[in-house]
Parts: sequence; C-alpha cells; structure tokens
Amino acid sequence: MSQDYIYHDSIILGAGASGLMCAYRYHDRDIALIDANSDIAAKIKISGGGKCNVTNISVKPSHFVGDKGFIQESLQHFSKEDLRSFCKEEGLRLVLKKGRYYFCPHTSEELIAIFRKALKHTKFYLREKILSVKKEEELFIIQTDQKRYHCKDLIVATGGLSYPRIGASSIGYEIAKGFGHTIVTPKPALVGLTVQKEQFWFKELSGLSVEVRVKVGDKIFQDDMLFTHKGISGPVILNASLYWDKGEIEIDFLPKISHEKLLKISKKKMPLPKRFCNAFLERYPQKELKAYRFAPAGNFGYSKAEVTRGGVCTDEINPKTMESMKEKNLFFIGECLDVTGELGGYNFQWAFSSAQRLRLGR
Repeated sequence: MSQDYIYHDSIILGAGASGLMCAYRYHDRDIALIDANSDIAAKIKISGGGKCNVTNISVKPSHFVGDKGFIQESLQHFSKEDLRSFCKEEGLRLVLKKGRYYFCPHTSEELIAIFRKALKHTKFYLREKILSVKKEEELFIIQTDQKRYHCKDLIVATGGLSYPRIGASSIGYEIAKGFGHTIVTPKPALVGLTVQKEQFWFKELSGLSVEVRVKVGDKIFQDDMLFTHKGISGPVILNASLYWDKGEIEIDFLPKISHEKLLKISKKKMPLPKRFCNAFLERYPQKELKAYRFAPAGNFGYSKAEVTRGGVCTDEINPKTMESMKEKNLFFIGECLDVTGELGGYNFQWAFSSAQRLRLGR
C-alpha cells in the first residue's frame, strides 16, 4: 500500500532566519523545512542593502515592542554575544558600522552560506505554498499546493506580512487561530509615514535627507529623515513608526543646536539645506524648527514595511520552550509572534534567539 503523504518527525514551516536557525540546531534529527519561495533565506538576502544587519552592539528588551519578560527569556538564552560567537565559529566575522550595527562584511550570502553548509543533508521542500494545517491524534497534517505531510512536531516560522513580493502571507496567523490562539492585530512596522494635506509641502522636498530628533510617545530617536514623494521615511521615521498608531509626533530639525542658539541664527546661516529652510520658514516661525508637531495620515503599507508588528499572542506561548500552551508539540518562533524590534538588527537577533530557545522533546 503506497503512502500518499511524506512523514518527518519535525517540520518547520518557513525557511527564513528563525526556521533556518531552528533547523541548524536540530539538524541531526529527522527535520524538514517547507517554504513557498524557490530558495531559502529570501529576507536575509535582501535586507540591509544586501549585507544584512545581523544584530546590534546593544540588545535589550526595551528595544522591542512586546512582552518584555517573554523577550528577555530568549535574549538571555541566546544573546548578541552568542550570535556573534556563532557566526565567528562558522567563519563569519561580522563588521561593526556606525559604532552599533553588525553587518556581514561583504554580502548577506556569507550568512546564508552557514546554513546551506550545515543543512546540506536536511530536506527542503521549496516552491510549496502551505494551504492548511490540522491535527489528527498525535500527528500534524500539512497540506501544500503540491503534497501532504505528517509530523509529530510542528514549528511555525512563517514570518509576518511585510515583503509580500518574497512570499509573505498570513498563513502563520491562520494556523495559530486554527488551534485557538489569539492574534494581536498585525500592522506594518519600520515603515515610512504618509502625511496630511497640511504637510503636502514635504513632497516638494522629495530626495532630501536631514538629521532630526523625533519624539513619539515616550520614545525619542535621532537619525536621518528622508523626504519622499509619499511622505517621510529614513531610519528615524522607520523607528518612530513602530511606536506610532495615531496622533502627533514631534520633530526637532536642529537636534544639535539649543533653543537659545537658534534664536541668534539668521535664516541665511541656518545649518539646514536651503530648499528645506525656504519651504519651512515661509510657513512656520523659526522657533518651530525645534518642535514641529503634526499627525501623520498613515504609513506606506506592507510592501514597504521592514517587519510586521503584532502576531501570535505571547501570553499563550511557553517562553522557555516556545511551545503553544493550546496544543502539544506546536511551536512558534520569529516574526510571526507578537514581538517586534526596532531598526538595527533587532529583528534578526529575535529570529535567531527565539529559534535557539525552542525546545523539542525526546
């Protein structure tokens, strides 16, 4: 009698950062990965301008949106030092940029190569779209658009909704809901912000970049802001977007100059691009350069978002094993969980740390 399904003890849904690290950790077991893309690590490949910002010089729960205690469990178990040591032991020496960001030296393929080599005997099922997951007795049954799979342990590492062009989908959330999990409403994060009619003059400055300080809620970020034809973007706005839902943000266009000093500077000697000065000062008094407040209209959406905020509620996940509290032998790791990091390597650190925290039985 021929089998109409493929069996593995453990199956990982998603061959991105968290899925690959999980497979690396358990490569000596009967483990397989399923992914809709034609190759592994699609997001690693394109991130950081193709060089992948792997982690940061400072990684704390305060750099993340989500349950801080839950996040700390994984970060303590597999820290930024552990991640750097992992890379070094595999022959990859990360390089520090701007005194805080750790990147691959030349290309993100250097990081991906670690997983390709370690998992050369691991089974990958690529170009397969996951359609549904159910459980019968002790086995999970995964139906793709091509085959059916059975497994004892199921690890959901399907990521979020950002980057739909590389296969992002809501399947991880759908699987979680199917087993009774709560989903914290997903939203685009680390994304540019659109503007109201009153700020349409921003669009006239498209392509211009200035260093600013942005205050959103009780968070303050200082970095470059980029004016675009859609609104505003750049590192400082991407970070601000993680904490903004609605209401006003405040921008200091001269973060290195005090209020007192600003009052003594003439318009012609303003240390800002002339285009910007002309556009701003014909609309607002000079003192507002230090505290310009406005309410964004929205954001650029998932197609431009680096990550997804929200996801599987961590109150229903065991922080010591990453196992579901709703269903035995079901695990969730990486971006599909309701944990989102700021810009600067935090989301890859989370992907790798949560994967290392996962504990399979036997």
